[in-house]
Amino acid sequence: MAEEEPTYEDDDEVEEMKRRVQEMEEEAEQLKELQESVAKEIDATSGASSAADVGGAVEENSVHISQVDYDAKPEELQEHFASCGTINRVTIMCDKFTGKGKGFAYIEFADKEAVDNALLLNDSVFKGRELKVAVKRVNEPGMKAKGKEEKAGKAKGRAKAKGKERATVKATRAGAGGGHRRRTGRCGGF
Repeated sequence: MAEEEPTYEDDDEVEEMKRRVQEMEEEAEQLKELQESVAKEIDATSGASSAADVGGAVEENSVHISQVDYDAKPEELQEHFASCGTINRVTIMCDKFTGKGKGFAYIEFADKEAVDNALLLNDSVFKGRELKVAVKRVNEPGMKAKGKEEKAGKAKGRAKAKGKERATVKATRAGAGGGHRRRTGRCGGF
């Protein structure tokens, strides 16, 4: 079988593709340089020595808002709290299955003064509901969800039976013919 001779149109397409690949590589290099310069600038201006330091500032500069309308959008909340100061992020917690709001949100501000201003909007009306605004609680390691430390010696869940770990099923003589079965063992009956 003879191969077809490449046409000039194919050569033009190949050259065009090579040119576009070259442009994309140059653009990628420029983006990489830009990312490095931004990272250096952030390191120079933040003064934070670790991610924990940055995380602590985020926690201090955030508020928790409850009684948020279920159909509220982040842009609407941002507009409501815009007078407080510069807003870095608005997060409305949503149900992962339905996508509808759960009724609470977090707003991260640029500085602590904005948080104080946001606290003044406690009991303000947003979409027909009174918002409850509070400083965001910081999770501390070693604490349970309700703020209580786990007590030593208190067992959680069901205790396992000693000896047999599973109940066994045996046919009774009264039900010869295989119809009636009863459960025996330490784990309880039917």
